[in-house]
Amino acid sequence: MAQETESNPCNTDGVAHQHALVLRRVIDATPERIWKAWMTPELLRQWFAPRPWTISDVQVDPRPGGVFNFVMHGPDGERFPNSGIFLEAIPNRRWITTDALTPDWQPAGQPFMVGTVELTPRPDGKTDYVATARHWNAETMKQHEAMGFHEGWGTCADQLAELLKKPN
Repeated sequence: MAQETESNPCNTDGVAHQHALVLRRVIDATPERIWKAWMTPELLRQWFAPRPWTISDVQVDPRPGGVFNFVMHGPDGERFPNSGIFLEAIPNRRWITTDALTPDWQPAGQPFMVGTVELTPRPDGKTDYVATARHWNAETMKQHEAMGFHEGWGTCADQLAELLKKPN
């Protein structure tokens, strides 16, 4: 029985599509301090939303299948729960999260993105910080861009850098 390849959801080309938004910064801190600021809920709450937005209910379990959850709150009472998991967590180097799966590896509804943060130490003691949001299609990527990806993620990176200027 012939089947239309266009209507077959399993007919994929097996190629990664480049629907990615990327933020690059040099942060004046070591990868170890940046990792700690990401993986410690009390620290993450201090910088992980562009002010005046905030986050609460932070859960971070940096291991494959471990949760990365929080609720984002807007200044006018907006409330956006964010649930995801770690796909990979290499301390002080790289971690990958997604909202596509639950901690027991089940599909989690309509996926939005896969997020990657990569840290590369520099000889001057600073760190190359690259945060990438990869999307399943161009439409979702454009939606994320229109939501303010560059401004929002950039502001958060600036707030992270500001937090890390303080002594341990």
